Amino acid sequence: MQLNDLRPNKGAKKARKRIGRGNASGHGTTAGRGTKGQLSRSGGGKGAGFEGGQQPLAMRLPKLPGFKNRNRVEYAPVNVSRLEAKFNDGDVVDTQSLVAAGIIKRDYVLVKVLGDGELTKKLTVKVDKVSPAAKAKIEAAGGKVELPC
Repeated sequence: MQLNDLRPNKGAKKARKRIGRGNASGHGTTAGRGTKGQLSRSGGGKGAGFEGGQQPLAMRLPKLPGFKNRNRVEYAPVNVSRLEAKFNDGDVVDTQSLVAAGIIKRDYVLVKVLGDGELTKKLTVKVDKVSPAAKAKIEAAGGKVELPC
């Protein structure tokens, strides 16, 4: 047997029905669409989302005002009271140390330190953002804030 001897099985290949190619074909004139009516017309039929005359879902749902800002930057908030509880005097507070302390879950999130609570320990804070109140409390305790450029 050679490659050129291969043939599909008898009856495995069937010719496609060619409609609208004259009455001699048996599928001429109306081309299998019947006579008149919505489905016989070009572009006929119901549109996508048509629900049999019932009000479509897209029209039933409320139209909400406003928009979502695609450029919004989310920060994980951390209060100075959490830093007071979890860190020792002289520690460096960065994303890795916050993950190790269990304050945030992932080291790739952006962190902002907020000023809720009291701080008595001298800490070096290296995070993405610090609120003015938190910065004042950190510096009043003898620590320093190092922000990325």
